[in-house]
This record gives sequence, structure tokens and C-alpha cells, in this order.
Amino acid sequence: MNHYYGDYGGQYVPEILMPPLQELEEAYEQYKADPEFTSQLNDYLENYAGRSTPLYYAKNMSAKYGIKIYLKREDLVHGGAHKLNNTLGQALLAKFMGKKRLIAETGAGQHGTATAMVGAKLGFETMVYMGSKDVKRQLPNVYRMKLMGTEVVSVETGSKTMKDAINEALRDWVTNVGDTHYLIGSVVGPYPFPKIVRDFQSVIGREVKEQVMKVEGRYPDSIVACAGGGSNAMGIFYPFLDGEVNLFAVEAGGEKLREDDKIAYHSASLATGEEGILHGARTKVLQNRDGQILESTSVAAGLDYAGVGPELARLAETGRVKPCYITDMEALEAFHELSRLEGIIPALESSHAIAYVTKMADSGILGDTVVINLSGRGDKDLQTIMNMEE
Repeated sequence: MNHYYGDYGGQYVPEILMPPLQELEEAYEQYKADPEFTSQLNDYLENYAGRSTPLYYAKNMSAKYGIKIYLKREDLVHGGAHKLNNTLGQALLAKFMGKKRLIAETGAGQHGTATAMVGAKLGFETMVYMGSKDVKRQLPNVYRMKLMGTEVVSVETGSKTMKDAINEALRDWVTNVGDTHYLIGSVVGPYPFPKIVRDFQSVIGREVKEQVMKVEGRYPDSIVACAGGGSNAMGIFYPFLDGEVNLFAVEAGGEKLREDDKIAYHSASLATGEEGILHGARTKVLQNRDGQILESTSVAAGLDYAGVGPELARLAETGRVKPCYITDMEALEAFHELSRLEGIIPALESSHAIAYVTKMADSGILGDTVVINLSGRGDKDLQTIMNMEE
């Protein structure tokens, strides 16, 4: 089976992880078509996660910017973000495989929270690795995880963000492959994780296809999604890849696109990165001249990652997906504007996609009908923003 997307992807892992990756690939191919598995997953998505989510016409924003703006309301998924689509699928797969323990990494805490939810729901021992920098700026999500019985491990190494949390989770998996499933939260990592996460998240794009046809009688001109690792972007893009809809992946421009030998003051791997190896896959990464991974930065913890999913890297390289970026300040302005205009408080991650649409609405490149993937709600970010405003 091909484990690559063009030159990207693969399985650059220690030898000890090859058997569990093969086991996971075989199990996924077996159960994704199993009627009992799909029946249980669909039931959880509908009755536990609350799918389908609305495609909401943002009337006030549309009037201000002169184009039709729709929001795919993944912020209304149980838990407050799109992450539960994937954790339900992977946890159920782990259950069918006979695993007893879940481990995960998290940046903004949304994936960690969604993992804690399925751990409690399906009866797993659950552990989540989280960079200590992210622990401090996402305390409400840390409390939520603990409330649901999950052990949260604060990672003190490296940049103390998601990159380092993934490193620690991989180390745990190497030691406990027998009874443990690594429930990775984005379309990153060694194959088959990018495919599995993309498939479970593509429910977003499938719903948009049906919903937008009902209200517009056609597909949108453009779809815009934020991109850190890229799970919400690939989830909404994937069902539209064969068509002519413009697909925009909005990365975190941070303070601006500047770097030194140790730090990138942004997280725009698609827009500025180079080929390299990160977390078991060849992809676009932020690295210095010696090939060392840079510490990335962003006001949005969920976008603060020095790499991107290998399939998204390939799609950007071929031109099917257009990479772009938004600075921290632009994202903060969009956070406030959507709150004021529509009464919807977006996650800082999603605010990057909103900011790109408002910034480019007059340019004509988006067309006159746009769907934004509102990947999460902003309750988790309130303390961060209040601290910045003091």
C-alpha cells in the first residue's frame, strides 16, 4: 500500500513502532467497512456528538463585507470543537482492536478534552500529554480533562508546546504498544494516522456539500479553514478536492514571518517551510540551516506547530490548496468582530480563517459565496485574551 502523498508522508519511526502501525492500518481497513463499527460510530456522532452541525448564514458579516459568508458550526459539536469527530472514530477503533488504554497529545486542549470525553464514555484509562506553556494558557481545558478522569502530563522539554507533547506521547507508545492506542489528534504523524484522521474528520465536508446545495443550489466559490496540523482543514476540504471550489488553508502568521536560528515567530509551515522529517512523516517543517526544528509561536495554541500534515503539504505543492497566513493581531480583531456582529465567540484558531475572509473579501479571489470552517468555540481563550488586554 502507498504510504505517501507525492514525496510527503511515510513511516519514519523506530523499528519497534512498525508492527503497531501495521496492526493499526490493517484494523482500520477491516473495520471502516464493518457494518457494526459504522453503525456504532454513526450513532455516537448523532446522539453523543450532536451531528449534523448547522451551516449558518452570517447575515451581519455578509452585509458588512459584501459577500455571502457561511459558518460551518463545528463549535457546536459536544465539547466545543471538531476534535470529537476523530476521537470517537479512533477510540471506537481501539475498542474493536482490544486496546485498554488511550494516550494523546494536545495543544489548545480541545483534542485532549475530546480524548478525555471518549475515554470516559468508552471506559479507557486515558493519559494526555500537554506542553507546560499550553497548560498555563488553557487551564479550563486542563480542568475539564481531569474532571473526566484523564491524567494530564505537563511536558517541560523543548518549546513546551504541542511539538514536545507529541514527542512524549510517541515515547509512551513505544513503551506500551501492547495495550495502548495513540489517539493522534491531527492529520500528522506516520502513516496511517494522516489518512485515519482525515477520513473521520471528512464528515464535516460531506455535510457542507449537502447543506450548501440546499440553500444555494450550488457549491461555494471558496472554503476557508485554519491550519496548524490541518485536521479541520482536511476534514472540510477532502470531499471537495475533485471539484473547482477554491480551498484556502490559513496558517498562524504570529508576530510576522520572521525567524532566527532557534525560533520561528509564526507557525506558517505551508507558506514558508521546507521539506523535513517531523513526528514520523516527511512534510513541510520549520527548521534552521542544520535541519533542527524551530520553536514555533502563535497566539492560538492549536496552531502552534512547526509542521503540517503530509497530505496538506502535497495539496499545497500542487496548487490545489492555497496556503496563506494571518497575524496574531489580525486574528484577535476577527475574534472580537465575530463576537460583536453575530453573537458567536470563535476559538482563536478559527479566528484566523475569519480574519482571512474579512481581509480578502474585497479582493475578488474568494468569489461571492464563502464557507468558513468555524472549528471551535472561544470560551477556552477568554482568559488568554483578558490577560493580553490588561
